[in-house]
Amino acid sequence: MADLQTIPLNTIKGSPATLGDYAGKVLLVVNVASKCGLTPQYEGLEKLYEKYQDRGFEVLGFPANDFGAQEPGTEAEIETFCTTNFGVKFPMFAKIEVTGENRHPLYDELIRQQPHATFKDDSFKQKLASYGITPKSDTDVFWNFEKFLIGRDGEVVARFSPDTAPDDESVVRAIETELQGETV
Repeated sequence: MADLQTIPLNTIKGSPATLGDYAGKVLLVVNVASKCGLTPQYEGLEKLYEKYQDRGFEVLGFPANDFGAQEPGTEAEIETFCTTNFGVKFPMFAKIEVTGENRHPLYDELIRQQPHATFKDDSFKQKLASYGITPKSDTDVFWNFEKFLIGRDGEVVARFSPDTAPDDESVVRAIETELQGETV
């Protein structure tokens, strides 16, 4: 069991980082991809970031090429794509793996703390299954844009399915609940 705050990470520019750099804040950790049908969620993620950043909230983007090779670019290409197409200002990190035997330790711990994503219904799962796509286990990250919400105490408090939009009532309510109380 690893402490989420101390797991070594790299920013998209290659600088060392940890979630501890955001201690005391509410974090939404999202595995992102540039060539996915869900890529327009970048816009909603940026809006969340802009709306709640002053209250101690951060969106943290982790590019991953795990699903359909939908994030093939370099970190520089990914950063340019995100800023040019979606005006992304929230922190982005180096590309990692979020599934399989080379899954990054960050995702090992996120999944350990919150083994199952909340799905509104089974339509997204069924759509991917119709293409022959199913996770290896029921705890695996299902697809790009799965979201993990981390409370101010550094513990995972919620996990949302890839097709749950950033502005979905369930996501916004969970963020606002976590933001209540002390401010950073």
